[in-house]
Amino acid sequence: MLIEEANRLSLSSYRDSFLPSSLDPAPASGEPHLAYSIRFEGSSTISPTDLNACFNLIASSSANAYASSSIGWSPAKKSKEMKLPDLRYLLVEPRTTDQSDLRIDGFLSFMLTYEDGYEVVYCYEIHLAPYMQGQGIGRHLMTLVEEAGTKAGVAKSMLTVFVENQAAIEFYEKLGYLVDEYSPEPRKLRNGTLKMPTYSILSKSLKDNSKGE
Repeated sequence: MLIEEANRLSLSSYRDSFLPSSLDPAPASGEPHLAYSIRFEGSSTISPTDLNACFNLIASSSANAYASSSIGWSPAKKSKEMKLPDLRYLLVEPRTTDQSDLRIDGFLSFMLTYEDGYEVVYCYEIHLAPYMQGQGIGRHLMTLVEEAGTKAGVAKSMLTVFVENQAAIEFYEKLGYLVDEYSPEPRKLRNGTLKMPTYSILSKSLKDNSKGE
């Protein structure tokens, strides 16, 4: 399916085409159910409250990293990016009927798009509240994105990571991500100083995954 065709699908058709029927992972052995659930939204369907919660997760965990990088931190630009028409969201929220406890504990945003001539699924942001980390949720979210890319028939899954975030780099490496051929390389300045990039582009081939489809 062409990227443009995929992105024109309604939210329900997109989910049916590229994501599993249940977005939640299976509960651990002995546990009756998970304490959280995963909800799928698009940039046009996510509520302003949920979008603001996602923005706050980015700002609290990564604003400083953005600011110290060559990308820079601009709340206005980030807010605009979060509303890109083809962006999709996987929202992590408590499994509760208590209306006073509705919140977003984490999210992953992604897009089926083109990158350097390749059809790819690009992970824009992935953030979890500190108390949600270390439970395998991030790995599960990445698995869902890779499944979407595989079912869409794209070449690879891609993402951007700050070089200072060594924990994130190690996390992605364990998932099979490598530095992409188009990732920025060190630049030699006129005075001979080597200027290192502040971020890397990582990728993982999805073509092998599609063999079993």
